Amino acid sequence: MYKQQVIRRILLSFFIGLLFPLGLLAQNTLEVTAKADSSSIRIGEQVKLHLKATVPAAVFNKPEFRLLLPIVPDSLDHFEVVTRSKVDTVTQQDMKVLQQTLTVTSFDSGHWEFPPQKFEVYGATGANSVDTLFSQPLGIDVNTVSVDTTKAFKPIKTVRAVPWNIWDYWLYIAIGAAVVLIALGLWLYFRKRPEKKPVVKLPLVSPYDLARQQLKSLREEQLWQQGDIKQYYTRLTDILRTYFEHQFGIAALEQTSEELLINIKPVTKLNQQRDKLRALLAIADLAKFAKLQPTADEHEDCMNKAEEILEWTRPKEEPAAQAPAAPEQKPQTGA
Repeated sequence: MYKQQVIRRILLSFFIGLLFPLGLLAQNTLEVTAKADSSSIRIGEQVKLHLKATVPAAVFNKPEFRLLLPIVPDSLDHFEVVTRSKVDTVTQQDMKVLQQTLTVTSFDSGHWEFPPQKFEVYGATGANSVDTLFSQPLGIDVNTVSVDTTKAFKPIKTVRAVPWNIWDYWLYIAIGAAVVLIALGLWLYFRKRPEKKPVVKLPLVSPYDLARQQLKSLREEQLWQQGDIKQYYTRLTDILRTYFEHQFGIAALEQTSEELLINIKPVTKLNQQRDKLRALLAIADLAKFAKLQPTADEHEDCMNKAEEILEWTRPKEEPAAQAPAAPEQKPQTGA
């Protein structure tokens, strides 16, 4: 009895010793497989076909390592590939698993073999090594639909129209309604949106007051007394031209003296001072462009003419609006 137990333990240790190194060897070798979800389908049914390659991480991480999964055509003998997933890579302990799933169907009844698939391996055992691994063939039974031959055959039915259902078009109806609502909202928004009116910047002082201040400042600066004749007449004529432009709407700053004298004719007040303005502009043009040296009396006379033109064309002051009178209170009478 004791001897039998010893022999059993020796044999058990021997088998364990054999299996354990094989297990380690299996974990450190590259392995490819092809498995199907089912080995039997009805004609036209689909079956999932899993292609998998298990690679040790140490081999997979080699820079020269490259593994190509089988390129399965869309149509094989007795089989059709319906869809194929992307190649997925997962890590399982010290192994890398590359896998791809094919959806396969067949329209030929019988027992068919899905052929072995070829895996190309580069750089697994050396820098320039090329290895080819094949998976095992898969046998799949494709069965026909069972028919009760004891019953009579029924005629083939004609094509039947699918009844119209509004819920089949709800997405298109919703999109169309949204477009109509958005268009209506935009139309109402732009229709009722108040128009932006340009902001008119009103001068802080009137053109007349501004011109009068500038003439006063020019007189106080005594430019012609200091010999700056050209600057004196340039400032003098610019003050008048700016005043004409802002007060009467005449583009005087962009016109020659002759053009200005012509364009002031429609303005009665200015036209009445036309001779003074002509004399002033003539002396100013000679001083600015011909280097004429007018006399002191002519300097003063031009300044006086400018002030007279300004005062003659001074706009009338509008009367201030009167506040509405308070209602009269009726005297209170005693009881």
